[in-house]
Amino acid sequence: MRSRSLWPYLLIAPTVAGGALLLLYPMLKAAVISFQHFRMGELIRGGATFVGLDNYRELLSGEEFWRVLLRTGVWTAINVVLIVVLSTVVALMLARLRRGMRVALMSALALAWATPVIAATTVFQWLFQSELGVVNWLLVTLGLDGFRGYAWFADGTATFAVLVILVVWQSVPFGALTLYAGLTTIPAELYESARIDGGTGWQIFWRITVPIMRQLFALVTSLEVIWVAKCFPQIWVLSQGGPDGATTTLPVHAFRIARVLHRYDLGSAVAMVTVLVLAVALISNLRRMVRT
Repeated sequence: MRSRSLWPYLLIAPTVAGGALLLLYPMLKAAVISFQHFRMGELIRGGATFVGLDNYRELLSGEEFWRVLLRTGVWTAINVVLIVVLSTVVALMLARLRRGMRVALMSALALAWATPVIAATTVFQWLFQSELGVVNWLLVTLGLDGFRGYAWFADGTATFAVLVILVVWQSVPFGALTLYAGLTTIPAELYESARIDGGTGWQIFWRITVPIMRQLFALVTSLEVIWVAKCFPQIWVLSQGGPDGATTTLPVHAFRIARVLHRYDLGSAVAMVTVLVLAVALISNLRRMVRT
């Protein structure tokens, strides 16, 4: 009996060990470095000294950090709202389509989701290229001559918008397929009864679909907040945080500090603050999701 009770733990032990090695150890190492004087010299020869909270004081006393933090909040809010709304619309559409069209759309969503991040980002660079990009050509064809030769990546707001489109395009498939899976668990009799009682589509959605799927909506929102807030490859490949810092978020800020200034201690402090901000932002949502 005792060996049988230990068997499930033995099965998950490799996964737990791998997760601890690949996820927990780097985070703990970054936490330790954030309390040390760790520059290029310490990286090569070792011997980093403990400096307490000095790195965090330097970080929090700078105006640039607060600008980046605000920009990260705006970036996360815009993307998550668009992702959740569009994912919900697509999931509801999937539930209404016939089998053939539903399978085709789900396959397209899966392919978009499976596209490598760097490959998708490179494609978006081509699409929004100033002279030969398809987007400018299409806008000019529609009569918007102001976009002839328009340099999207020379303007901070335009670059921000392109990145939002890219991240939303990459994220909607996951949210839509997850929410559609939840929709399939709702008994059809509830919808039929609501229609018989004269309920409109909007009333049915808010009084039946949303209450039943509240936990799933909370889960998808939480996962998207994490994914969007820590988004790095798309921003770095497309703009490297520019122009003029218009697309610099906390992960990009941490990488630039560590890579350009070789301030691995200060970069680690930014990374740990990012983890703390996400934890504070998500803990109330996750607690509410568990209780309901």
